[in-house]
Amino acid sequence: MDIICFSHLRWNFVYQRPQHLMSRLAGHFDVYFIEEPIFDASSPYLDDSLNTENVRVIVPHLQEGISWEEVNRQLERLIKDFISSNDIENFIAWYYTPMALSFTQEIKPALVVFDCMDELSAFKDAPQHLKEKEAELLQKADIVFTGGYSLYEAKKSRHQNVHLFPSSIDRHHFEKARQSNIELQDQLEIPFPRIGFSGVIDERMDVDLLNEMALKRPDWNFVMVGPVVKIDPAILPRHSNIHYLGSRPYADLPYYLSGWDVAMMPFSINESTRYISPTKTPEYLAAGKPVVSSAIHDVVRDYGEQGLALIAYSPDEFIECIRSALNMTNKESWLKAVDAKLAQNSWDLTCEKMMFLINTIHETKKNDKLIQKKEDEYV
Repeated sequence: MDIICFSHLRWNFVYQRPQHLMSRLAGHFDVYFIEEPIFDASSPYLDDSLNTENVRVIVPHLQEGISWEEVNRQLERLIKDFISSNDIENFIAWYYTPMALSFTQEIKPALVVFDCMDELSAFKDAPQHLKEKEAELLQKADIVFTGGYSLYEAKKSRHQNVHLFPSSIDRHHFEKARQSNIELQDQLEIPFPRIGFSGVIDERMDVDLLNEMALKRPDWNFVMVGPVVKIDPAILPRHSNIHYLGSRPYADLPYYLSGWDVAMMPFSINESTRYISPTKTPEYLAAGKPVVSSAIHDVVRDYGEQGLALIAYSPDEFIECIRSALNMTNKESWLKAVDAKLAQNSWDLTCEKMMFLINTIHETKKNDKLIQKKEDEYV
């Protein structure tokens, strides 16, 4: 089978769960990664390119200013024509965004996968019909994966075949930070100690917490690596000891992490973070960096309770946890515990387990069809 993946994230955005999984699946299947549209065209078309990971990235280009209904009509026609012209017949429809159902009702996949990596309805500027479309997708899906325990708890009663696959890790990539002495230019002149964050800077970031830490600890330097999206950059605290480096390539992340003393996750505790299971947690740990996090439920459950990450419930606690991490005396035994935890999972293993479940369901569906066909012939 081929895989047609419908994603709310662009391939060349921050490297996350969809990229990890689809790049691995592309070693065994033809993978088509369909992004959300860009509104810049005089007439609708698809930009189709094969990337270095053997994934065909499909970007719809539509006219600016058309209605939501017209957007979906044009996307439906473009996708149907693309499937037909590429002779794609036996395929898995793999959804990251339920909104893609608005233009894919007419396609005929052999199997439907819903990989629920986030509670998208809780995010800033969530589409109006998102909850309705998610309910439809849960009805349509043959199998549902969730990106964290909180999401699993929220979805398991809504579908008969839900499986937990929390954030995993490319250990080999991030362990480079443990041996690297490469100092990247834009971080080179930032004084120590450095407390770093990598990832999307959006409504989940506790800007008040970041501001308070910078004011109370002017001797610490806070390094922020990642794009600013969905929030006005003007609301971000600006102090001489906060350094916004912007988006950086996935390949370079270990070299940024190697220059930090502590890795942090200063998230707000609100609806947008209720169900998150940050991929950066195991990435920080694989890099060998002590982790300090706000009290995100899945981080507390999977790492805090096991003593692998320090959890803070207030700005003063966050500062105290960073101070403790900077003065860690048991790093060797802590790293052994970290490595034992990370050895239990990898994106390769996650991909293998997912495909085992998918193949099992596919074989069951084929057998059911054969039985039904024989029964029809008998009648």
